[in-house]
Amino acid sequence: MNQKPEFPALAPATDRSPAVSRKSRAGLPGLVLIALVAAGLGLWWWVRPGGEKPAGSNRSVPAMSIVSAQATQGDIAINLDALGTVTALATVTIRSQIAGKLLAVDFEEGQDLRKGDLLAEIDSRPYEAALAQAKGQLARDEALLSGARVDLQRYRSLSAQNAVPHQTLDTQVALVAQYEGTVAADHAQVTAAEVNLQYCRIVSPIDGRAGLRQVDAGNYVTAGDASGIVVITQLEPISVLFTLPEDNLQAIAARLRAGATLPVQAFNRGGTTKLADGSLKTFDSQIDPTTGTIKLRATFGNGERSLYPNQFVNIRLLLDTRRGVTQIPSAGVQRGVPGTFVYIVNPNDTVSVRKVELGVTDGDHVEILSGLKPGDAVVIDGADKLREGARISVRAPPDATPPQAAGSGRRTGARPGP
Repeated sequence: MNQKPEFPALAPATDRSPAVSRKSRAGLPGLVLIALVAAGLGLWWWVRPGGEKPAGSNRSVPAMSIVSAQATQGDIAINLDALGTVTALATVTIRSQIAGKLLAVDFEEGQDLRKGDLLAEIDSRPYEAALAQAKGQLARDEALLSGARVDLQRYRSLSAQNAVPHQTLDTQVALVAQYEGTVAADHAQVTAAEVNLQYCRIVSPIDGRAGLRQVDAGNYVTAGDASGIVVITQLEPISVLFTLPEDNLQAIAARLRAGATLPVQAFNRGGTTKLADGSLKTFDSQIDPTTGTIKLRATFGNGERSLYPNQFVNIRLLLDTRRGVTQIPSAGVQRGVPGTFVYIVNPNDTVSVRKVELGVTDGDHVEILSGLKPGDAVVIDGADKLREGARISVRAPPDATPPQAAGSGRRTGARPGP
């Protein structure tokens, strides 16, 4: 009888001591927590502001490339920018003041005219005849007045002798007064005829430039013609009207009351090319309530004819100049949690945060009221990823010309070597 061999019973593979398993599972989270705390403390030690880094720790971080500039001491201008429109100081539409045939046009389109220059001639014959008629009427009435005065003198002598009734004397006095009024009216008619005769020659009332001719010789012109004969515009000098916020009015008014001359520059539409230099003339007597602005007028000599009426220009008004202030490029100013600050370049090729107080801005430069002194180097490019104590590498600005090596240059006219 065959019997099966007996083997000792094996415990299942999963059968482990419950006490040991629970202890292992309980210790694992503690180890992870300790590792996370240690990593956090190490990271804080590395990035904490002003913390001392281990020797050689900065050398392991690559230096950041930046461009620096020094704070300088000089003058900075307080400029006010505005939009303006060129406006002529005088624009005259030349119209005929009488009716008649236009015999001649005595100017060229675009001609520079002087006051009193002949512009056009109108047929004067009807007005010469009217003048002659008025003078004849005046001579007739003056003769009647002279005869009436002689009769009045005679009647006065006879009335003193009671030779004529007193009524006759009174009638003669009234007749003399009537003739005197008639003669005065005749004088006025003569003067009016003389004025109309002068209007036959049309002259320029101002210095200016003639525009395009509106009517040709041979046409019949009247005083009611809307287009007139030509438009004359004064170009020298010329003015620009522009507006500024009402908040600037008090400072401008104070400077003008002190007798200061405020320079004004006119630039083209893009603001890239200066067209003319002038000065502020005056400002309006009231503020526009809809926009909160006030209108000002600046005058320009315009000798080069760079400004023309209705031209759009950019205006820069120099309100004042601050002397001997500390200034840096505007690109060096940063804004963040400390407020307004800059990155100072240290002698050991690191940077430090320096809080500053700003003044006025003029173009690419800004005034520093406190926080910097002339000679301090600040970062003007590459400050995006900087932090306190970061290592930096200063590079030349893009527009800087690298110095030539000794002996690498050639003199003008020297022959190149082989």
